[in-house]
Amino acid sequence: MSRDGEIRRVEDLVARGLLDADRADEIGRVVDRFALAITADMARLIDPADPEDPIARQFVPDPAELEVRADEADDPIGDGTHAAAPGLTHRYRDRVLLKPTHLCRIYCRFCFRRDRVGHAGEELSEAEIEAAIAHVAARPEIFEVILTGGDPLVLSDRRIGRLLDRLEAIPHVEVVRLHTRVPVVDPGRIGATTAATLRRRFATWMVIHVDHPRELTEAAAAAIGRLVDAGIPMLSQTTLLAGVNDRAEVLEALFRGLVRLRVKPYYLHHLDRAEGTARYRVPVARGRELMNGLRGRLTGIAQPVYVLDIPGGHGKVPIGADPLEPVGEGREAGTGRWRVTAPDGGVHDWEG
Repeated sequence: MSRDGEIRRVEDLVARGLLDADRADEIGRVVDRFALAITADMARLIDPADPEDPIARQFVPDPAELEVRADEADDPIGDGTHAAAPGLTHRYRDRVLLKPTHLCRIYCRFCFRRDRVGHAGEELSEAEIEAAIAHVAARPEIFEVILTGGDPLVLSDRRIGRLLDRLEAIPHVEVVRLHTRVPVVDPGRIGATTAATLRRRFATWMVIHVDHPRELTEAAAAAIGRLVDAGIPMLSQTTLLAGVNDRAEVLEALFRGLVRLRVKPYYLHHLDRAEGTARYRVPVARGRELMNGLRGRLTGIAQPVYVLDIPGGHGKVPIGADPLEPVGEGREAGTGRWRVTAPDGGVHDWEG
């Protein structure tokens, strides 16, 4: 077994009872292509006796990952289209993505960067960091820098602090956002020093990735609490996944659990079509149905925006069903009669 109960090898899956030994070679071919890592915290949540376990489905490799469909791509959201420098994506005018590392503490089998993450040594060099910082410093329109990857919290507090120091020296950077799974999948990593490191002149926001309510363990709740109590506002993002969270009661429990922990559900992502991820697909019509059902069941602060990242690098758009439909004349001018669908499904007329 890998250190501290982590799963990093096919042999670890067998030892945990998550894989039959006679399938080791088959799964080994998947792991050769796409990285494997499951933290001890998440491994403990998996029920080996449940073939439909939603935690295992997210992180345990499957032979279907090597089946690539014609509509899947190695860069489904077009990072490369908007690459401004190594590790830097400048898709929107006022913000950039900075990816200081391609390493994660855990590897999702549906990750849209799965062909790039998980390779040892895949971190930006000092020269590449300097080039990215120079790009940001030279463009006063950049209001926000988003640290992603990989997962920026695989870096030490000291290294994160040095990077934030550089960003803090750029006057027009007013928000830094970290996208991470670490507070949920490796909550012991989040200590008082981490929280203190993140407090800056600019507003530091954190977006945690969480897909199932069972991930919100007591340890995860404590780690989230340490950050929120230190003044770090937190959002969440969730990927809609077949066999994991494509039921209204699961999403309801997840979003309620997050709000209880003072985390605002931010995005529900429609699955990006990365290579070998077809088994996770949920039709858009089903996603809209789920979101409509949640409108009447959840407080507004517990409802994320359902979004699609348009393939090719064209950006995110909301794809939830519109409850407002124009009828009759006046629609071109934005006035006239409208038909409004209420959370309970009732239809009402409205003028304005």
